[in-house]
Amino acid sequence: MLYILYNEDRPDGLAVREATRDAHLAYLERHKDKVVLGGGLLTEDGQTRLGSVFIINVPNRKAAEAFSAEEPFRKAGLFQTVKITRIVGTQFYVEVTN
Repeated sequence: MLYILYNEDRPDGLAVREATRDAHLAYLERHKDKVVLGGGLLTEDGQTRLGSVFIINVPNRKAAEAFSAEEPFRKAGLFQTVKITRIVGTQFYVEVTN
């Protein structure tokens, strides 16, 4: 089942983000079999972080909640908002350029 995890950083979270970044990336690497898509949310200037979003493929909501709860940014208290929602997957292909 696919779930989208939408996480908004707390306004004073930059130091937490920087201090936990390596653990966050290591966590994603360990769970790359579950992560379909993920990335940081940015303001229009392309520099300021607002949060992150993930689409994960897990067996059920309990697994999605566990993935989110154990994610290092969340464990460190970076997020002011966490929303976990089941989604219907549709296969499509997008070329992403910066």
